[in-house]
Amino acid sequence: MVSLPPSLQKQVSVMSMNLSAKLDELQRGDRQLETTVALCEIRTQLQELTKSVESCQSEVSEVKRDMVAIKHELDTVQQVKEEIEELREYVDRLEEHSHRRKLRLLEQGLTLFLSYAILAAVLGMLQFGYNTGVINAPEVNIENFMKDVYKDRYGEDIKESAVKRLYSVAVSIFAIGGMLGGFSGGMIANRFGRKGGLLLNNVLGIVGACLMGCTKIANSYEILFLGRFIIGVNCGLNTSLVPMYISEIAPLNLRGGLGTVNQLAVTVGLLVSQVLGIEQILGTRDRWPVLLGLAICPAILQLLLLPFCPESPRYLLITKQWEEEARKALRRLRASNQVEEDIEEMRAEERAQQAEASISMTELICSPTLRAPLVIGVVMQLSQQLSGINAVFYYSTDLFMSSGLTEESAKFATIGIGAIMVGMTLVSIPLMDRTGRRTLHLYGLGGMFIFSIFITISFLIKEFFGFVQEMIDWMSYLSVVSTLSFVVFFAVGPGSIPWMITAELFSQGPRPAAMSIAVLVNWMANFLVGICFPSMKTALDTYTFLPFSAFLAIFWIFTYKKVPETKNKTFEEILALFRHGNDRSSLRESRLYGSMLNCVNALEEHIPPAESAALMVAEEKPHPDSFVFAAGSERSSIAPAQPERPPPPLPPPRFPNSGV
Repeated sequence: MVSLPPSLQKQVSVMSMNLSAKLDELQRGDRQLETTVALCEIRTQLQELTKSVESCQSEVSEVKRDMVAIKHELDTVQQVKEEIEELREYVDRLEEHSHRRKLRLLEQGLTLFLSYAILAAVLGMLQFGYNTGVINAPEVNIENFMKDVYKDRYGEDIKESAVKRLYSVAVSIFAIGGMLGGFSGGMIANRFGRKGGLLLNNVLGIVGACLMGCTKIANSYEILFLGRFIIGVNCGLNTSLVPMYISEIAPLNLRGGLGTVNQLAVTVGLLVSQVLGIEQILGTRDRWPVLLGLAICPAILQLLLLPFCPESPRYLLITKQWEEEARKALRRLRASNQVEEDIEEMRAEERAQQAEASISMTELICSPTLRAPLVIGVVMQLSQQLSGINAVFYYSTDLFMSSGLTEESAKFATIGIGAIMVGMTLVSIPLMDRTGRRTLHLYGLGGMFIFSIFITISFLIKEFFGFVQEMIDWMSYLSVVSTLSFVVFFAVGPGSIPWMITAELFSQGPRPAAMSIAVLVNWMANFLVGICFPSMKTALDTYTFLPFSAFLAIFWIFTYKKVPETKNKTFEEILALFRHGNDRSSLRESRLYGSMLNCVNALEEHIPPAESAALMVAEEKPHPDSFVFAAGSERSSIAPAQPERPPPPLPPPRFPNSGV
């Protein structure tokens, strides 16, 4: 029984009292007219009462419908709550599964075939190092050759300043070719693959080396310029393709150390060119073209070794969608049939970058998410080239002679630069995955800044106390020690880290375009230093290294403020750093966010579009509770001895069709 509302009860009571009063009047009245009027009033009141009752029944029905709807809504909310709890449990287990997969990736070791593939690939960087340093030692012989050619052609001697300009062209045209090659690297990598691009590139290496070796036979320094330009294109492509290939085939836990092998190959190439360039071997008036022509050896050796190496598994799986070929490549590189963890990690990267699967350089520059890592990659490349190290590479012999050393001593000091570069690069390989990229880069830039100041001080003391022979001798040693220490800190940080971190900051989609831009900037800075340093040395004299000191200070501050640590982070975790803003809290949460991103990617495969859109919103604004239970799962996954539970199947959604 449904009770009447109070207002209606009052109305019924009043009408009942009125009705009783009228009946009493009928009993007392004796006239018929009055009876008829009273009955009409009673009939009217009864009709009003009937309408009120009907209205009350309608209101009661509406209340009942509202109560049923509320009950239905409460049932739906309860279902949604249960669904959310099940989703949380699923995400919790999936995050645990992703964390254990990452732990297994971190346990992967260096296999014999992986070592072979890396050795074959880094021959391209050895080529780059050799051709960077080979022009240094025979400087006097090359200038004498240019004088002889000019005199044979025109019958008169060339001015000394013109010879210096021609030699600067021979040095700097290498960097112009490097710019062209580096800029083309991304396109070559996408079209022919990383391995295919390296193989084709060796044709340029062979042609350039042959031209340089035939310079004296042709009696033309233009042949030397052309050969240096072509070998520069070859080296530019190598600086783009080799770090990309190595970063994509290297296991997660070895990516830093193996990335340093790039710089190790460069330093070995530098050392070999410096050793072969001394007068006792090939640095003579007649044999210097052979010294330049030996650049053919790395190209031929890579042509022989690289065909037996697999293509990059990431390129095969993500770019070409050839999963079976990617599995075969991984089995060979890992020397194991258990490659599911690598495949899952690549799939996660592919899903995270689905919208950027094929991205041009223009799109890369305009992308708000990718602009920050692009700026970091460009500045890191500038920190390598504008640190002043190329001034040491190209003009070290002349630099040491100007500090008071004899020509022979200066050449041996230059060889010492190459030997120290090799040694310190070997030392930095184990440090890369222990200390971290950012920390080593800060140490390197800081040390270079300090010793660039010492180099300037040694020049100043030599100028002001040049009349004291003992002071000249002492300052010569200070200059050499400061220069060698400058090189030591370069090898620790800026030598290898920019090439590696640029490849790490980007996932598969934008990586080729990013490498092209970064390498282009690197070679442009290389060219500017090579062409401007002689004039700058003449203009600034003893203050030559002060501009480099200023640049080093700026780069140190930028690295401290903006560059993230990428040690032991997957590509999607590094991407998460820039989605959330590169601050200290985001650095701490990047690993967890990367795992959660994997979870969301996996969920998207199973849930309907409406719920998928909701999860995409949740990805941008994660609930604080998710960090709590994910952290708990991370703690619970530390014991690898327990049998791993696969993530449970996602329960079917029970949301009502009408939507909530």
